[in-house]
Amino acid sequence: MNRIRTLDRMKALAGLAVCLTAACGSGNGAPATGGERTEPAGQTQLRRAPSLPPPGMAWVIFGTDTVRAEVASTPAAREKGLMDRGSVPDGTGMLFVFPSSEVRSFWMKDTHVALDIAFFGTSNEVISIRQMEPLDESLTESGGPTSLALEVRQGWFAEQEIEVGVVAEIVFGPGLQIS
Repeated sequence: MNRIRTLDRMKALAGLAVCLTAACGSGNGAPATGGERTEPAGQTQLRRAPSLPPPGMAWVIFGTDTVRAEVASTPAAREKGLMDRGSVPDGTGMLFVFPSSEVRSFWMKDTHVALDIAFFGTSNEVISIRQMEPLDESLTESGGPTSLALEVRQGWFAEQEIEVGVVAEIVFGPGLQIS
């Protein structure tokens, strides 16, 4: 009796394997709907991560931690920053990009969320991290020449153990124009 049940289970598993193999795709490698690629039967189907962030965005990568950042690369976008936002979710922020490297100052006018700001040197190393309080109009200085600054939720850098001297990899979406 146990032998019959075992054979029935093996037949069921074999049938399931055939169904799964058939469901893996057409086997021709042509793109499927949604931009996914199907592989020949029996091969593992992998989704490929996009090679670039979308336009107007950047990935700021600190080892295993990545911030998906909106890019502020024009005077108007840099002036607006994160004003009037109700929150800045973890793993997101705003990357301010300037046309030249110089000492920079930021304030929190009309910004209702407590933020950390990291300023970057010429090799994308963090040269300073400052905390900024909501609606504080006093100036927060970079502490050295910078053309990049990243704002995130206050406390995020400390939680990720990101400190001065850490080097980030920064990947910009297509079409970046700095003015």
